[in-house]
Amino acid sequence: MPSRRPRPTSLTHVVWELTLACDLACGHCGSRAGPRRNEELSTDEAIDVVRQIAEMGTQEVSLIGGEAYLRDDWHRIARAIYDEGMICSMVSGGRGFNKERAALAAAAKIDSVSISIDGMAATHDMQRGVEGSFDAALQALINLREAGVAVSANSQINRISFPDLDAMLDLFLEHQCHGWQVAMTVPMGRAADRPEWLLQPSDLLVVFPKLAELAERGRTGGLRLFPGNNVGYFGPHEDTLRGHLSAASEGSYYQGCHAGVTTLGLEADGAVKGCPSLPTNSYTGGHVRDAPIRRIWDESEELRFARSSRSHELWGFCKGCYYAEVCRAGCSWTAHVFFGRRGNNPYCHHRAVVHHERGERERLVLVESAAGEPFDHGRWEIIVEPVADSSVAPWSRPETTRPRRKLSVVR
Repeated sequence: MPSRRPRPTSLTHVVWELTLACDLACGHCGSRAGPRRNEELSTDEAIDVVRQIAEMGTQEVSLIGGEAYLRDDWHRIARAIYDEGMICSMVSGGRGFNKERAALAAAAKIDSVSISIDGMAATHDMQRGVEGSFDAALQALINLREAGVAVSANSQINRISFPDLDAMLDLFLEHQCHGWQVAMTVPMGRAADRPEWLLQPSDLLVVFPKLAELAERGRTGGLRLFPGNNVGYFGPHEDTLRGHLSAASEGSYYQGCHAGVTTLGLEADGAVKGCPSLPTNSYTGGHVRDAPIRRIWDESEELRFARSSRSHELWGFCKGCYYAEVCRAGCSWTAHVFFGRRGNNPYCHHRAVVHHERGERERLVLVESAAGEPFDHGRWEIIVEPVADSSVAPWSRPETTRPRRKLSVVR
């Protein structure tokens, strides 16, 4: 088993939802973005947040939404981050990233903008809920590059997007993306309403070899594939997928959830979480209007859960896993939105390989639907079943519907 390395607990990366307002209608959106939150932070409050996180040693701040540029002051906040000595990056659906906004991003010294693209045109538009959103995303890449801002891409991996991955890599290389972050779609928010989109655990036997192949091919073209926290773990392609993320020349491996360890998530109304993806109700440790962020970081149990041993909360396959002490059941967000608690993560390559070698597979079954609120989730159960044919075959793409509305001018 890999030796356990000490876990640093200093804040280095903040992911900040500037607004929940959004100009897309994504079918997999965990926050069910669209309308703004009540009582979003004012400009002055946001600038004070920038000061606080800078004093805590933050190195990078990633602005997300909703759609961050739908706040009129987004570029002022971005410039304040830069002026405090931190790197500012941004994640965007790209629908309204026109030349004017690209110029504002450059003037604000935004280091890089990642555009969300989840397939080629038909696949992307269907998932994003707006016809023409794919073309708008590509134009955003062009506008940003022409303004002098580095660009990358990020994608949801699910049964809808998977068949397009090879073509997507070619597209990102063509558009000079320096990186491509991938994460697996999990059943939170609107994605909880679409179980047919989600990967099954045995699908990982097809997905991870493909991601490793894409990582190798991208590297030769100058693009790095970055696995999200719920992509892994400890399978035969771990070093290919994650090795470049470490200063070590070789042997890099997943070392557990970083929520509240080195990362922090901020919601638009000032709620503080250890990770922006975690459900708000269960993981909010405090609000910036009520307490200094450093106090919330230091004292809140909702943020501290990943800093110490978590062996007591492991269950199911993860409890007896060889890698349990290091992995700690992987991504807390993924486990929680499947089962309503941490400690057992079905999206694990090692786990899928072990079951496959036993002539069986795990199947996730929805037993309780989500309520329809932002960051909500239902509840699933795991069924372990024998597999008569031990070969691994790709699945068929589920039937899907066309986008609900056409692209219109964003003002």
